[in-house]
Amino acid sequence: MRLSEFLKKIEEAGIVGAGGAGFPTHVKLNAKAEYVLVNGAECEPLLRVDQILLAKETDKILEALSLAVKEVGAKEGVLALKEKYKEAIRRLSERIGKYDNLRIHLLKNIYPAGDEHYIVHDVTGRIVPEGGIPLNVGCVVVNVETLLNIYHAVQGIPLTEKYMTITGDVRHPMTVKVPLGISVREAITLAGGTDLEEYKVIDGGPMMGKILYSIDTPVKKTSKGYIVLPKDHGLITSKEKDITTELKETKTACCHCDLCTDVCPRYLLGHKLHPSKIMRMASYGSMGDRNAALDEAYLCCECGLCESACIMNLQPWKVNIWLKQKLKEEGIANSNRRTELTANPYLAVRGFPVKKLVYRLDLYKYDVEAPYTEVDYRPEEVSILCRQNIGAPAKAVVSEGEMVRKGDLIYGQDGNTMAVNMHATIDGVVRVNGNRIVISRQKEEK
Repeated sequence: MRLSEFLKKIEEAGIVGAGGAGFPTHVKLNAKAEYVLVNGAECEPLLRVDQILLAKETDKILEALSLAVKEVGAKEGVLALKEKYKEAIRRLSERIGKYDNLRIHLLKNIYPAGDEHYIVHDVTGRIVPEGGIPLNVGCVVVNVETLLNIYHAVQGIPLTEKYMTITGDVRHPMTVKVPLGISVREAITLAGGTDLEEYKVIDGGPMMGKILYSIDTPVKKTSKGYIVLPKDHGLITSKEKDITTELKETKTACCHCDLCTDVCPRYLLGHKLHPSKIMRMASYGSMGDRNAALDEAYLCCECGLCESACIMNLQPWKVNIWLKQKLKEEGIANSNRRTELTANPYLAVRGFPVKKLVYRLDLYKYDVEAPYTEVDYRPEEVSILCRQNIGAPAKAVVSEGEMVRKGDLIYGQDGNTMAVNMHATIDGVVRVNGNRIVISRQKEEK
């Protein structure tokens, strides 16, 4: 894969998508497209990073977007953000005039406005094919923080820090920049810690985020936020429900009302996905439609909205995840590959209001400001995982006991373009520990 000088700098800096799966950015931008779309929706409740960065680092983000537009040969770069982000809109409107190929596109305050398929359709009117990606319809979608990291990469600055929102049941909810590799425990402490004796932490947003098995796990390049909740909060209970229990509840409680399908973002974009029919299969062993098939589950984006719409508190998204795994184990591929799609005529009115979602999730007491806060935090130790993104693990290029400086390369790609460079995030001494490198500061001699 031949890369331009621009993409080489991104590759060297170790940039990946700052949210989601973390696809290597040098690979994503090594393409030709008509549009570069910036996902500034931040549709997950409680998270604040992207809206803050759009207002705080406006010039850098616009400059990086302009460079990305030029790289892929696009005719336009579009910043898609919610109409409620007033300060970000004001700052962007003041600065965007110097770029004749960039514009702002306002989104409604609905979930999941941040789904890249939704953004592609809302901005361009095009529908990403079943089982496809935005590039199939001439679009590349990038995250706000990814653009900021691209700007720094062009200046020769590798990715060593991460912006994140720390919120929920903490004393001082905040959005903060921290060194990669500190522990989640340390991040929570920066927000004042919690008064809860027993709690659990969601890595990411309340809808698609995962419960952490340990708060001593390190902050990664794809970490977007941490939400601290009581261990018996309904959202925690919901996420921890196992598939065996869910299948039993589906058989006994599903009333087959179709509400889950009515709000499904993929169904509304014309994809052949009917969560309600899949739930009928779980109940009756039949989908009730000879044109339906179990491999529809592959089209599920796992946004979780079906659960919030369900009057019986069932989880079609979890059944879909289970089905995907079973289908893969049986060697059954996704047969749904239609490209000529028509959006549902009710798409515009079936978006789920985020305020309603916050109340449905019982998170209204935590839906508070999490302002950007400067912290001068110098951790004594960081733990850098060899793999922090979708793709391949990187290979250590430093040895046990070696002294490194912040920004030094510690993991390299080893010839694999889907692997991502990793850099030291503090000065210190290396300790190689399995799939991670631990860097510890040297004690100052008295």
